[in-house]
Amino acid sequence: MRRIEIILALVVSSVVVLHAQAQPAPQSARQALLEMFFSKPPGTLEKHLPEATRAALRQANGAGVSMLQQFSMLSSQINTQGQPFQTFEAGPTLLLAEDTRLHSKLEISVERDDLQGDEDAIEVSFHAYKDGQPQNSYMMPRLTFIMKQEAGIWRLNELALAVRFGLADPDFLKQILAGMKQRPSAEESPAVSSMRVLETAETTYAAAYPGRGYTCFLSDLDGFGGGQPNEHQAMLIESGLASGKKNGCVFTLSGCDGVPASKFRLTAAPAEPSAGVRAFCSDQSAVIRYAADGKAATCLSAGKPLQ
Repeated sequence: MRRIEIILALVVSSVVVLHAQAQPAPQSARQALLEMFFSKPPGTLEKHLPEATRAALRQANGAGVSMLQQFSMLSSQINTQGQPFQTFEAGPTLLLAEDTRLHSKLEISVERDDLQGDEDAIEVSFHAYKDGQPQNSYMMPRLTFIMKQEAGIWRLNELALAVRFGLADPDFLKQILAGMKQRPSAEESPAVSSMRVLETAETTYAAAYPGRGYTCFLSDLDGFGGGQPNEHQAMLIESGLASGKKNGCVFTLSGCDGVPASKFRLTAAPAEPSAGVRAFCSDQSAVIRYAADGKAATCLSAGKPLQ
């Protein structure tokens, strides 16, 4: 009898162990974050939004539903366009994207993963490389995703952006000195000032929305309207500049190739060509160049650094 009891106990224990092994491990907050932005099936991003957010968007007279559909398409766009990338569910790297054609690389590193009960704060930093060399190393953007469990699902509850600058970094000082040496005329100063605003907005936008990188739509940088900033209205520039025309100049963004876009081109040309009025251009390097003939195309192809 004792032997039968032992055999039955062993059988029950084996069944319990096999059942436990068959059960998939619960999804971690980091896995949910990766699924939210980089999973191929549509709808995964919406799945990880708070229920209150989803309900509010659905009540926005159709506009919210449209926004949810755009959210759901984001991961599919990332997976079907642009350069290949790898994601990692553990370790110091969250995402690694390389473009062999442009010899560029984007790395998203995990700086902190602080799990406290049903809340997990995941802080990441962004590092761009070109030909193996770090780009804009003096600027250190960090994004913190506050994930919180709701109905058994990890959802993005808060988002915090911080950008630090290394004031003693040689590259930063070089950029500052280069800006001090540039002396546009009084007539051209508003155009150059607006270009600086747009350069800063592009840098901030790429840090805030790493899935998209730089944008070639001035409307994405617009500050008009209410609600919270988003990738289609980041509230980084005033609407006059977002219209593309200001102070007698026409501003244009172009060259945002790849997803996420790792570069852009910015031009400012006189709306009405006039003798002696120059055109200006710039890109992700933040170096402003000019063309004496007032043509944006000339500036992009053979512009000289502004002195």
